[in-house]
Amino acid sequence: MLAIQCDQLIRDGVIKNQSELAHYAQVTTARMTHIMWLTNLTPEIQEAILFLPRVESGPDTVKEIDLRRIARVMEWGVQRARW
Repeated sequence: MLAIQCDQLIRDGVIKNQSELAHYAQVTTARMTHIMWLTNLTPEIQEAILFLPRVESGPDTVKEIDLRRIARVMEWGVQRARW
């Protein structure tokens, strides 16, 4: 998941902060914040996302905006219920 990789770059000191990361990724700081919120998801939800089957046609079954709404809740029990 992109958010995990971005978080690791900051932890390893390769990138100083989210603002710098946004600059290199050529996205706004707000967009990078949206991406980084996904690291707040429970490990089980993150794993489920990583193993979702590829969508060959039609709309995605899981939308990123829905994941962000879940990730904003810091209580894992509530996240699991919403997932």
